[in-house]
Parts: sequence; C-alpha cells; structure tokens
Amino acid sequence: MSLRPYIVGNWKMHGTRAMLSEARAIDRAAQRHMKVEVALAPPYTLIHPVHREAEQIGVGAQDCHDADGGAHTGDISAAMIADAGAKFVILGHSERRQDHNEKDAIVRAKAESALAAGLRIIVCCGESEATRDSGRAVSFVKKQLKASLPERIDNALEKLTIAYEPIWAIGTGKTATVEDIAEMHGEIRALLIALYGEEHGSEVRILYGGSVKPENAAEILSTAQVGGALVGGASLTADSFMGIALAAGETDEG
Repeated sequence: MSLRPYIVGNWKMHGTRAMLSEARAIDRAAQRHMKVEVALAPPYTLIHPVHREAEQIGVGAQDCHDADGGAHTGDISAAMIADAGAKFVILGHSERRQDHNEKDAIVRAKAESALAAGLRIIVCCGESEATRDSGRAVSFVKKQLKASLPERIDNALEKLTIAYEPIWAIGTGKTATVEDIAEMHGEIRALLIALYGEEHGSEVRILYGGSVKPENAAEILSTAQVGGALVGGASLTADSFMGIALAAGETDEG
C-alpha cells in the first residue's frame, strides 16, 4: 500500500501529567522515523497537554459522543475534542462496546459526528473467543463493521482507518496467528472494496490490535493487508511503543 504504516497508541484509562515525559520521548523518536505515522490517544485530560508538546505525532481521543452538545453529563462531543487539539478519534473499541453496551448504530452515529467535526476516525471491529470458536468470526466482523461505518463517507474516505481487534487477544497476552490476521484483514479489505470501489477501498488502512509488542510486531506488520497497529499497554512507554514503530518502518522498507 502507498500509505505509511500507522502506529496508534491507545493509553486507555492511564496517564496523568507525569506521563507527558513519555509523550515527549515518543514525539522526539517519531521525528527520526518519518517512514511511519505515529499517533497517541491519551485520556481526555491529556489531549491538550500532549497536543501542545507534540511536534510530529498525531494526537487523538479514545471516544466521543454522537451529539454536538446538550444534556449529556460526563460526555464530550467531537467538536470539544477537536477544540482541545485532537485530530482523530477511536470509535467502537471492544471495551466501549462491552463496558458501555455500545451498539453498531451508536458507533456509526459517533463516526458521522466526528467526521462532521473534521476529525479522522479509527473504527474498531472484532470478535469474541466464543464467536471465533464457533467458526463465525469472519461473518460477524464483516457484519459488525458494515453496520458501524458511517453512511455518508464517500467524500471523506481519506479520514477513515479500520482497526481489527480480536477481543480475546486484547490485554490477554494472546495474539492471533498470522494466518488468522491475514484472513480477517483480507476479508475486511474485500468488504471495503465492495463498499467503496477498488480505487478507494484499497487505500483505507487496516490496523491490527491485540497484544502487539516489539517482540511480535515485525511478523504482524509484515502480514498481508496489515497497515499498522493499534497498541494498548505497549504504548505506555516510549521504549516499547517506538520499538513497534521501528519494526513497522523496517517492514515498510522491505
């Protein structure tokens, strides 16, 4: 693919101002690895501080509300996170779907709201271990993703990234096999081409997320149709996160 590998760190519910030193270290290292696009999604409280410090990396949010504003105590709109300095937002992460009971329709509405606010979007999809064991992983993920994608996106496809994250591999130490990753990414690619045509559907990056570490990054990132990684725990320190980015850069050279 013509686009640079995209390595996105999801800090989840981790991080106080003390972690700005890690963000600065990641940003400095990213300036030396220009063949890879690096980004961080810190908690809401750190979006503006990280944005203020960053010169190279992209800064985004882990979620947003689908409404522009209103009586939604504790929620934050896409316009608000954009105002804080965010350039993208992660949507439909499995932890949001499970812990907050987010359905595909909500993910779609959030995606449309984020695009309207000028943000790039990373739309997540993935199956449970039970779904994979039943042999329904591919059909489930394709149905979930199709229902989660915004209906009006043809003029904003360059703002779309997909993240495949098998739920059973998130924070568990388990990683999908290269064969499993290649199969699912290939099926997602076929869906994107069917929806948006060969020219546009083939250019949407598909990230893999699920216990990605420096030790396994090269193998995962060299797999067909893998355009980068959505990284959880390993993104909390500059050393481990940039180890993954370095592996992506070496894979891209190959």
